[in-house]
Amino acid sequence: MPSASALNAPADAATLAAAQAASVSAARRRAGLLTLRRLALPVLAAALVLAIWETGTRWAQVPEVLLPPPSAVLDRLVNAFPLLMMHAWPTIWQSLAGFAIATVLGITLATLLSASTIIRETLYPNVVFFQLIPKIALAPLFVVWFGLGPEARLSFSVFVSFFPVVIATLAGLDNVERDLLRLCRALTASNWQTFVSVRLPHAMPYIFSGMKIASTFAIIGVIVGEFITSRAGLGYLILFASAQAETALILAAISVLCVFGLVFYGVVALCERWTIERFGDRPR
Repeated sequence: MPSASALNAPADAATLAAAQAASVSAARRRAGLLTLRRLALPVLAAALVLAIWETGTRWAQVPEVLLPPPSAVLDRLVNAFPLLMMHAWPTIWQSLAGFAIATVLGITLATLLSASTIIRETLYPNVVFFQLIPKIALAPLFVVWFGLGPEARLSFSVFVSFFPVVIATLAGLDNVERDLLRLCRALTASNWQTFVSVRLPHAMPYIFSGMKIASTFAIIGVIVGEFITSRAGLGYLILFASAQAETALILAAISVLCVFGLVFYGVVALCERWTIERFGDRPR
């Protein structure tokens, strides 16, 4: 005749499975609420700022040439949308190209600095020195060196944005646990195997942190270049609207830049999540 424990085993298993399912469901609800809060709070804060801006400008009767209300900016954005998109394309592709080149150069330079003490002692102080120079002061030199075409804006964007990638990547490559490196040496792993299997996966979060900063710096570099020399682009459009005292058009162009910057940053963040889940771990 079966014992009492044998009879109760199915019930205990069913209870455990139900408890686990409830725990998973509760964890998913908490994660969903956390995601909703992260999305809702910034949106509500922005909506509050816009409401105060709209109400304040209309109540104080601020001239639109000084500060138009958000409704006027939205109306100008809708009416001038084809013009804004026409000028957005040069800014977008130059920012993307500058970011891509800066990322490749930054990771390559950081790898060389981490791999060789002589290269690090030779180049790293000079890299830091050039970054201490006010970058806007150097923008006219890029026009002299590269002319009035997109090359000047692209090169200046690379110059502005590659330094965060270098610093972040170098930090990630250097901050590997010593025990892992000693284990690699004990297993007679080559420097390349150690780099691919240990250093690079560990540095992934650091690299993407630098890339997030570089994504915003690349846009800034292109806009500064368009302020100095350009016949197209959102920076040129902002200067043109400023000369015509079209404040609403200026803010509309800035709004397009903000949307592009948010999308750009979000794409980098998504790539970071996918890459780290697939190839690397976050630092402890």
